[in-house]
Amino acid sequence: MLSQIKGLHHVTSLASSARENNAFFTNVLGLRRVKKTVNFDAPDVYHLYYGDETGSPGTVMTYFPFQNAARGKRGTGEVGTTSFTIPKGSAKAWLDRLATFETANIGQDTRFGETRVLFDGPDGDRFALIEKDDERSPWTGNGISEDMAIRGFHSADMRLRDGGASAELLSFMGYEKLDTEGDVTRFIVPGGNEANVIDIETLPGVQHAGQGAGSVHHIAFAVENRARQLEVREALLDTGWQVTPVIDRDYFWAIYFRTPGGVLFEVATNEPGFDRDEDTAHLGEALKLPSQHEHLRAKLMRHLEPLEG
Repeated sequence: MLSQIKGLHHVTSLASSARENNAFFTNVLGLRRVKKTVNFDAPDVYHLYYGDETGSPGTVMTYFPFQNAARGKRGTGEVGTTSFTIPKGSAKAWLDRLATFETANIGQDTRFGETRVLFDGPDGDRFALIEKDDERSPWTGNGISEDMAIRGFHSADMRLRDGGASAELLSFMGYEKLDTEGDVTRFIVPGGNEANVIDIETLPGVQHAGQGAGSVHHIAFAVENRARQLEVREALLDTGWQVTPVIDRDYFWAIYFRTPGGVLFEVATNEPGFDRDEDTAHLGEALKLPSQHEHLRAKLMRHLEPLEG
């Protein structure tokens, strides 16, 4: 069993409009845009990152906004809900705020004794805000007060037709089964970061999802550094998993592998961080390009949709 993985690092999804995506995460949810860059494999598409002040591991939601992309089809084999923590007692304030912005499919429920505010993002992506004691410092620069501001991730909810093999994988990755409620089983990394929960929702009669705007592309798990990442990679390979080589993503190093239920997993390093090419006070302001795409800057500046205005 691995001990290097500490919980979530980031979650990456697809969107259909960069401007609408940016407005939702910064204006409605109050997160900070900590990086404005492009997709390594499709540089004419943004890669936008939102999180706390510095983009700490376990706080960052990222997006590839493919302009006018068709909406994904919800189903199994995907992350169905991405959840953030909010302070206890702030659910009502969030319900009111989301209603003010005419956010879609707002609701409230309780899972494993925790109060959740549920809602959809601009492309039908499903989110939850979960009341929990969380000592992480929130970003309040976008006008949301500290007593209700999002702290970071709580969990990711995997929707699977059969959760058995994925549960075994999570166990190998250092997660422990915590509890079961209905068709949802909760797993947690003891001693991990604050984003150390994965829920598996088993839905044997539900068809496989179709990826598109609003779909989670992958979820990334955090390791301290490259040495710990190589240990994880070697252990996964030794167990028979097909794992990519280490890939430099400028702000972290990444490896990827596909899970039995179809969800794409990444293991990402906490180093070097989002301040490697921007001062903390100005994170997410300038367009930062991977070195191999710097020669495209003038063309991309003309092509990419302005995020504000």
